Amino acid sequence: MKKTDYEKFLKKAYKAQRHESFKDIVYNCAEKFADELAFQIRKGKDEYRFITFAEVKERFLRVCNYLLDQKLEGQCIAMVGPNSSDWCMSYLAAATVGVAVPLDKELHVNDVENFVKTADCKLLFAPSQTIAKLKEAGLTGVTFVDWDQVKEIEDNYSADATGVDALPVPTKDEMRVLIFTSGTSGKAKGVCLSQHNICSNIYGTSRMVGIKTADKTLSILPLHHTYECTLGFMTVFSNGGGISFADGLTRVAQNMAEYQPSIIVVVPALLQVLDSRLSKSLATKVPEKYKKHFETLTIAEAMAKCPFFVQAAIRGKVKKQFGGKLRLIIVGGAEVSPHLVEDFNSLGFRTLQGYGLTECSPLLVGNNDFYLKADSTGLAIPGVTVKIDEPNEEGIGEILATGENIMLGYYEDPEANAAVFTEDGFFRTGDLGRIDDQGYVYITGRKKNVIVTSNGKNIYPEELESRLQQYDIVQECLVVAAKDKNSETCVKAKVYPNVAVITEKLGHEPTYEEQEKMVVEMVAEINGQVAPYKRIRITEVLRTELEKTTTRKIKRFGNNLL
Repeated sequence: MKKTDYEKFLKKAYKAQRHESFKDIVYNCAEKFADELAFQIRKGKDEYRFITFAEVKERFLRVCNYLLDQKLEGQCIAMVGPNSSDWCMSYLAAATVGVAVPLDKELHVNDVENFVKTADCKLLFAPSQTIAKLKEAGLTGVTFVDWDQVKEIEDNYSADATGVDALPVPTKDEMRVLIFTSGTSGKAKGVCLSQHNICSNIYGTSRMVGIKTADKTLSILPLHHTYECTLGFMTVFSNGGGISFADGLTRVAQNMAEYQPSIIVVVPALLQVLDSRLSKSLATKVPEKYKKHFETLTIAEAMAKCPFFVQAAIRGKVKKQFGGKLRLIIVGGAEVSPHLVEDFNSLGFRTLQGYGLTECSPLLVGNNDFYLKADSTGLAIPGVTVKIDEPNEEGIGEILATGENIMLGYYEDPEANAAVFTEDGFFRTGDLGRIDDQGYVYITGRKKNVIVTSNGKNIYPEELESRLQQYDIVQECLVVAAKDKNSETCVKAKVYPNVAVITEKLGHEPTYEEQEKMVVEMVAEINGQVAPYKRIRITEVLRTELEKTTTRKIKRFGNNLL
């Protein structure tokens, strides 16, 4: 019988090293890549600090020893802040000594406080301004360490390995990373990961994509998310690749020319921006007889209509524009248009789309160095099994997965855990898809309520609904995905106001315009309390109640979504 692409891939997959723990990764890299570049850090204009893997081990030990001296073994240690080598050191050390709790730097201070309390964090690495706000809010029982202090610890604390080496190796089922996937004043939803979960994902990914010491990545996406942390940081780092840090989304193009990365990890929204800019630029720079192609077709289609020598010249110019060394683009975190993958592949950059979730550390399937399909999210990574639950006549059903990278469970939430794992141990992703006869996975829709924006941010409707329902002028509400004027995914709130309460507040029966004004003002107040990407962009004030099931639950389908 002829072998499938998936079977052939497993035969061809790279050999990779398995690591037991984060400490194992740091120590192994210090031994194998001692004098190689681990981090390139900006000091000033055209000035950089270069940190080797041997230095990383020392800096890691110093932060670990500080945490041990603070009596934090086994305790939750949170970190919030911009991407940096200091963030990476705090994450590795916190997970080695206790439990790392990475938080989104865009969170409102109230959510930071909520998560710190929920996890009973004993120490928080954070910017000084965030610390000041938390102290003002009355948060106590936590040791605050700002990032300038972290730099001092890395430079000056003891690097003796005795205490760190005496720590027990984390077990496979021991939570060492806790990631909160929603911000709510109610019960927080946390994903519990072991170091074994993450190390398994690093191993599987390393078998799909070859990374060498000559490689360097530009860290663009936020490190608190497993997508960037596992793929953009830990996988590159563990294979001896170097890491530099972008100065922000508006500076990505300049930073690529400056740092000359060979690998970047992006979300579709960023790839779309780069694609649009390139398309316009190429239309003005190619020879006159080929301009029409680049003005009316996708880049891949236009490239196909150019002779080989013109294609080579275009590839050379674009590569130079991106620093001259870029060879690999990993894209995920949201739905990816196949034409983006085809465009960048046509320009000489191997562009690999993948699919995963925070609960899976995160990667489940991906295109790879051996097999690529632009319209698919790829093949299951080694060590992961995916299947379709109750497929319909088109083969579409919920995607289930099992593997050593799957989370331990949700934090202190047995009901959620019971709902998300099948009797035979498969994880319910909540996403709909199909698998073709070659093993390629295709995502066809989302079963879960989560709203995924074009830049890969996850927004949980229940969080915003909880905030809305705290106001007595709200009788019913539903938060759904919508499209803004630019056809980008955004958040829409449908609110059925409590007319009796509004009447009491105004002293007369309100007009629809008065109801609308109060609801819009309420939404503006809520928007001031959440991260910018979570803000409600469209507000619809309803004149009638939302449709409900026979058990009086608001439907999350049908007319309610219109």
